[in-house]
Amino acid sequence: MANYDNIRLEKGLYCTGSFTSALESIDPSENYKGSSLEGLDAYQRQLKRFDIKVSGAGSDTVEKFFKTTDSATLFPEYVARAVRQGIEEANHLPQIIASVTNIDSLDYRSITSVPTDEEKELVAVAEGEAIPETTVRTRDNLVKLHKRGRMLVASYEAIRFQRLDLFTVMLRQIGAHIAKSQLADAIDTIINGDGNDNAAASTAAISSGNLTYADIVNLWKDLDPYEMNVIIANNADAVNMLNISEFKDSAAGLNFHATGKMITPIGAELIRSSAVPAGTVIGLDKRCALEMVKAGDVMTEYDKLIDRQLERAAITSIAGFAKIFTDASRKLTV
Repeated sequence: MANYDNIRLEKGLYCTGSFTSALESIDPSENYKGSSLEGLDAYQRQLKRFDIKVSGAGSDTVEKFFKTTDSATLFPEYVARAVRQGIEEANHLPQIIASVTNIDSLDYRSITSVPTDEEKELVAVAEGEAIPETTVRTRDNLVKLHKRGRMLVASYEAIRFQRLDLFTVMLRQIGAHIAKSQLADAIDTIINGDGNDNAAASTAAISSGNLTYADIVNLWKDLDPYEMNVIIANNADAVNMLNISEFKDSAAGLNFHATGKMITPIGAELIRSSAVPAGTVIGLDKRCALEMVKAGDVMTEYDKLIDRQLERAAITSIAGFAKIFTDASRKLTV
């Protein structure tokens, strides 16, 4: 078994990208199978090494991280994990993203295929005839990446005696703000395109200013041959939609009461977001509408955090969005 107690921790472990991956390369988790440490990753074993409890009623104070130079190196990863937890808890992106691409640069050009109606049909091919082609090409313009984050503004003296479970709540809120901003970026890409002349096509409401069940059905129809499995609307339009008589289905109501998840009579999941403009309802096929491009994970200014220079330490995430199939998303204009 590897001896996790003797690993030398230093800032350089953050320079390779993922701190936990760097630790795993030094202290692989597979070496602990069958032991009492099985199930812990390399970072969690280091917390155990320094007896740092980050959650629960018996959680330690922030000061515990800074008892030694080695243990202080763990603090930025604690911050990043708490922020990631907040992102995951408030994140709607997995419900609308078809693919996630991780890159190690700030330049990325996505691919696309724009088949005609004739090309979408898999017609019978007679013997000796050429097989119909589907062309896949790179986009003309690069994916725009956005740096989203928050500045952690607090002196070490102000937080050193705070319990880690409470401090985690603060950090999770930063993650929630990042998730909300990234969802807004995704919605903007769906509506306005990713810079490659691929804004969402529009379905007009039957009666201007009045959302009806027929409008939702028309949006569903116009998305053919794709499946409309997600609807995104702002609060006001979502409320109007749920007050339509056809949406007051008993089975849908039972699901909403039991899980808090809103579904529609046509089976699409309803997501609320203030990033959607008033009078606009988005329908999309989450399986093939949008690609998320990430330049790394949650990033922290680890130098400042390790050296207790918490004043104005940035916590950021860089991501952008690209459309895969342009007509796999559509907007209803009320």
